[in-house]
Amino acid sequence: MIRGGAIPQLGEIRNCHINVGTGKELTIKELSQLVVDTVGFTGEVYFDTSNPDGTPRKLIDVSKLHQLGWKHHVEIEDGVRRLFDWYKQSLE
Repeated sequence: MIRGGAIPQLGEIRNCHINVGTGKELTIKELSQLVVDTVGFTGEVYFDTSNPDGTPRKLIDVSKLHQLGWKHHVEIEDGVRRLFDWYKQSLE
């Protein structure tokens, strides 16, 4: 739902972020290890294997975007680090 005005037409969307992915696959375990390493967490990470796994794969196909000339500029490792750095600065 859009409040305060008309629904924007295609090509008129401004000031928003669209998460389209990189076309690279990363498991939840790999992502959790990346976050652990980035933030310096020294505890243990546990996975509850009694719960369903959810969607087996969450890989976004970006081949059509690549054909149009678009390519991501931020790798996941750099993005997690940047987000953590931003968060730490926001606490100061």
